[in-house]
Amino acid sequence: MKICAIIPTYNHYKKLPDIVTRLREQNLPVFIVDDGSTEPARTHIAGLQNETQQITLCRLTHNQGKGAAVMAGFHLALAAGFTHAVQVDADGQHDLSALPQLLKLAAENSRALISGQPVYDKTVPLGRKIGRWATHIWVWIETLSFRITDSMCGFRVYPLQPTRDIMADHAIGQRMEFDTEIMVRLFWRGIDVIMLPVRVIYPPDNTSNFHVWRDNWRITKMHARFFFGMLAWRFIPRTKTDHWAHLAERGSYAGLVFCAAAYRLLGRTACRLILLPIVFYFFLFGKKQRNASQEFLTRVLKRKPTLAESLRPYINFATRTLDVLIAWQGGITSKNITSANPQELASITEDPRGGLVVVSHLGNVDISRAVLDKKTRDRLTILVHTRHAENYNRIIRRFNPDATTRLIQVTEIGPDTIINLKQRVENGEWIVIAGDRVSVLSRDQSVAVPFFGKNAAFPQGPWIMGALLECPVYLLFCMQDGQGYNLTMERFAETIDLPRATRAEGVRHYVARYAARLEHYAMQDPFQWYNFFDFWADNT
Repeated sequence: MKICAIIPTYNHYKKLPDIVTRLREQNLPVFIVDDGSTEPARTHIAGLQNETQQITLCRLTHNQGKGAAVMAGFHLALAAGFTHAVQVDADGQHDLSALPQLLKLAAENSRALISGQPVYDKTVPLGRKIGRWATHIWVWIETLSFRITDSMCGFRVYPLQPTRDIMADHAIGQRMEFDTEIMVRLFWRGIDVIMLPVRVIYPPDNTSNFHVWRDNWRITKMHARFFFGMLAWRFIPRTKTDHWAHLAERGSYAGLVFCAAAYRLLGRTACRLILLPIVFYFFLFGKKQRNASQEFLTRVLKRKPTLAESLRPYINFATRTLDVLIAWQGGITSKNITSANPQELASITEDPRGGLVVVSHLGNVDISRAVLDKKTRDRLTILVHTRHAENYNRIIRRFNPDATTRLIQVTEIGPDTIINLKQRVENGEWIVIAGDRVSVLSRDQSVAVPFFGKNAAFPQGPWIMGALLECPVYLLFCMQDGQGYNLTMERFAETIDLPRATRAEGVRHYVARYAARLEHYAMQDPFQWYNFFDFWADNT
């Protein structure tokens, strides 16, 4: 760890020399950021610069706000090679005798945000106290946690790398909303927050830069933005590519936790109503996803979908996600799932042999896994792109640790993995892989076959893997049916045979058969198609 101190100041200079001295006593290099102070403060602040004593002054040409000053200090610290920064306000309110303990906690928790938790005396103005409590309540709602007991204290130690990432990804508020916003966003990123009680006073001669109406209005807007933003698992792409793997998961972990909590308090129907505004938001502003979904519906329906029909996949997708959360909490059980072919399903599940199960992003195969008994679930090894849905998998783990214990990244499969999977199959396990999405690393290993009237690219991987594993191959579909789900598991091939001389033709044969079965089930309910990208694009 390499720690420095950052002091943002605007016209505060009387306490500044003592603050700098106390910081230097802890061997902390100091960056003072003068946020456009006027005279006489400007001259007094300038007089504190002393490069030999590692006291550096940065002056902003005009007043930009506390947040802008602190972020300017972050950039200076990062450029100088520091890993952590202590933020200290310049008005002398904080008891700096707590500084050694603050630094000790930072050393013991290098990735955490260490923050002061103000302990006020009678000097605190009543209006400020009430305003802070309002912010505390909103932060507890936004984070669904009581870990942040005070988000407005300007006495804290930042880990600079994750803080830099936050600043790169978001336009952080530059004024008094900064302290709260940066803390909440760090918390959402999984950065732990550790609070340390610190005595705070309001001296009689203290001049506050907090503008009651303007700053409270900024803070109110920030909380409104946070509240509605936290509800969303955002899938609007941030990159120019249309490949599905680059449609970044933009949903917050807190938003998914909120959905799960809303279900527990209000039930499934009420929770679905709560999700509707979010669904409308993504329908309106996710242009690429909307166009791709409408193109699919146009091909299946053989006409342009109505507005209500265009919305249905979005509503169904929200319901699908909610139901998986509910199922992992035990709210949906096997009683809610019926089998379309019970005799064949029983024959497959009773077969002691292992196999390869090919699934798709049609319907809700996730829920079928959630309601399985542990013995059957332990037969499954799922090949996934979990990096594409980290928050989703994180919340699933929260409800049931078994949910992600048998997942393998498809981008990490090599010869050793194939050997491992073959051993699993020989032990009677089922390997589950999606057959309808081409990996971004495997575009040259796809096969274009007819799908709803036009060639679409499908991956070769599942069928080559089936040949290598030398096992039965099954197709699994699970479609929403009213308030429940209907599951179909069918035998696709006893073995995948790919002779070397005709391997390309053999792969194309199996891919075309799979595409035909996928087309068959998609026609039964096209509104459960959840590939929100251009399925027929040249770069799939």
